[in-house]
Amino acid sequence: MSTPQSPNPRSFVRWRIFSMLVAAAAIVYFQQRAISIAAERIMPELSLSQMQIGWLQWAFVLSYGLLQFPGGVIGQRLGSRRALTIMLLAAIAASAATPLMPALFRGDALFVALFLTQWVLGMAHAPFMPVCAGTMESWLPPGRWALAQGIHTFGCQVGAAIAPPLLVILIAALGWQRALFLAALPPLALVGLWAWYGRDTPREHPSVTAAELAGLDARAAQPPNHNITFDRIGRLLSNRSILLITISYIVMNYVFYLLSTWSFLYLIQERHFTVLESGALASLPPIGAAIGAALGGGCTDALCRRAGVVWGFRLLPLIALPVAGIMLLAAAWSPQAAVAVAALTLAYAAVEVNEASYWAGTMRIAQADTMAATGVLNTGGNVGGWIGIPIVAYLSGHGLWTTAFVIGSLCTVLAAVLWLAVDVSEPLVGSDAEPGAA
Repeated sequence: MSTPQSPNPRSFVRWRIFSMLVAAAAIVYFQQRAISIAAERIMPELSLSQMQIGWLQWAFVLSYGLLQFPGGVIGQRLGSRRALTIMLLAAIAASAATPLMPALFRGDALFVALFLTQWVLGMAHAPFMPVCAGTMESWLPPGRWALAQGIHTFGCQVGAAIAPPLLVILIAALGWQRALFLAALPPLALVGLWAWYGRDTPREHPSVTAAELAGLDARAAQPPNHNITFDRIGRLLSNRSILLITISYIVMNYVFYLLSTWSFLYLIQERHFTVLESGALASLPPIGAAIGAALGGGCTDALCRRAGVVWGFRLLPLIALPVAGIMLLAAAWSPQAAVAVAALTLAYAAVEVNEASYWAGTMRIAQADTMAATGVLNTGGNVGGWIGIPIVAYLSGHGLWTTAFVIGSLCTVLAAVLWLAVDVSEPLVGSDAEPGAA
């Protein structure tokens, strides 16, 4: 254990650590959007169908979802410093490899190669959100977890918002292959910074002051458990509230993937904007999502202080998710393209305002096992993608965008209703299972 070296009580190392997590979130979501933004050029140049583009996106979501829980458990054992370094390097390699594949393969072999690059990207990204949640659990007090999750999701959506206009400009100037390759390289700087400065816990960091450490030690949460056992995993997987949150997250994420993955093509195909117009307009829904996520985190913490943690976590989903459903219907049925763009933006904001409730609520229950528990949660989120992406690809490929949006509206109502049975006030870990038990 490192001894704090500076007496300066104004040294807030935890916020520097958290800032790197937010920057990494923006990079991860930028990487995830690259293939869908380049799809308009990829399809004619490589003779791929829209359904095949959907399968490439599905490859990412499949591996991303399958490895959420295992990745969370492995990340919990490795610690966030090593885990994030390894996964971000792997993601950069997969992102850079994608535009190189047409130089190496043709025909069916090319499609398989592209499928595998997206699969590897999903594997690399899978533990990211659970490991970040565990890092926040270690570095921040419980009363800031919802706000932190909201700001972290804000970073995700900033990356998603930057991707369409930036990549459209780069692709127009350089072609999609050079654009995607060059865009994959800058994150190396952040990875190097994290590997040098990041630590698993405040006590391991030589720059953490005694005052900052005392404030973090006063928190009510359990310390991270790096020796998670099968018994603890079994208790986690059988916890009623975690299962209900996860099921709700499955349903909600049909809407998330509808908005995040398909908005760009929807604006081109259904609303008949040009590629450059769509590149600019497709950034608006993620901007709305970013604002919604940031507001949702602060609102959730405030509601918990006023209404208690049970209803503090329930209220936003019960209100915001049905609003998202109404906005989806407005986007689908409005005759005016500008109104549709505005409705998509509001729908995405109303979806993402709930992220803090899902993630911080799971952290409240799991505490010492946050990485593993949020791995379960995000596995559920990606099941929504496994189900939703092929459905939307099929419906959109047949011009049935309105049907895809109506299904999304029904999903928002079901996701909201499930929150009525969620109770985040009972921690998963009891005195009979101390953290670090063999």
